[in-house]
Amino acid sequence: MWWDEYWHGPWMLFGPVMMLVFFAVCVVVVYFVMRGSGPQRGRPVEILKERFARGEIGEAEFQERRRLLES
Repeated sequence: MWWDEYWHGPWMLFGPVMMLVFFAVCVVVVYFVMRGSGPQRGRPVEILKERFARGEIGEAEFQERRRLLES
């Protein structure tokens, strides 16, 4: 029979190698997504300063919110 003499050769490794490449790409994508969505220290205070500089909030409100953010 022809399937007895059939040799898979290097193609037999193609599936597992591609599966490993797929998982590695998934891990890298998850890493970059999670790295960008972590807590950003200092950014809320910077936004608060920008709002104060534009006149959107007053000094008393700025001081109160900054105190809350830094505690």
